Amino acid sequence: MSLRICIGPLPVQPGLTLDLPAGAVRHLQVRRAQPGQTFQVFDGLGHEWQAELLAMGRQSAQARIGEPLAVVAELPVAVTLAVGMPANERMDSLVEKATELGVAAIQPLVTERGVLRLSGERAQRRQMHWQAIAAAACEQCGRATVPLVHEVQTLAAWLAVCQTTEASVTRASPARWLLSPHGGLHVGAAATQAGGRPAQLHVLSGPEGGLTPAEEATARAAGFIAVQLGARILRADTAPLALMAWWALQT
Repeated sequence: MSLRICIGPLPVQPGLTLDLPAGAVRHLQVRRAQPGQTFQVFDGLGHEWQAELLAMGRQSAQARIGEPLAVVAELPVAVTLAVGMPANERMDSLVEKATELGVAAIQPLVTERGVLRLSGERAQRRQMHWQAIAAAACEQCGRATVPLVHEVQTLAAWLAVCQTTEASVTRASPARWLLSPHGGLHVGAAATQAGGRPAQLHVLSGPEGGLTPAEEATARAAGFIAVQLGARILRADTAPLALMAWWALQT
């Protein structure tokens, strides 16, 4: 597998000699990179370049930036996953796999039945942790755009924003799907209803215990339509990934 490193949104152009950020230096050290080795760097915003390692120290590294590279790894649908956070390492895995499958953004949610309940400094630390997981997943899967992991919110607060947006809906507004085991349109029919391939899509998925009837009702009031993935009841960390895999296979 070729070596790819996320350097963040730095000003980069061909011919530039760049002092690499600390995270990139650690990555190169782990891979035992040596001066003269070529690799790819990307800024997380969709741009990627060839690079050559010029110097490798204990805490620093320099690289010469080469020509820009074409990147074609993004989905034509910008999917935001709003998920009732599953517990333990399941959320870590969800962020990693959703990134590999092409998600555009992830909104972690605190819900009534959710086991994982984060707020304050602890929530900020987890957000930063998940953002780093997303960047590492992009290094592996060939994406140059790192999905944004938003700050943890309560479902009620996030849906309130959605309702405000719904009040001034435009053609550019995202399609809104609620993954529900209680019926609704099959994902294929929902895509057809949304015009086959909406430019943007917000997908709401519940926690281990599912969303409460009141939460589902509030989501519907905010413009979400119920969508189902088949006859089986999927885990909280499986359902959004199944949806992402379905979209990835349409491209």
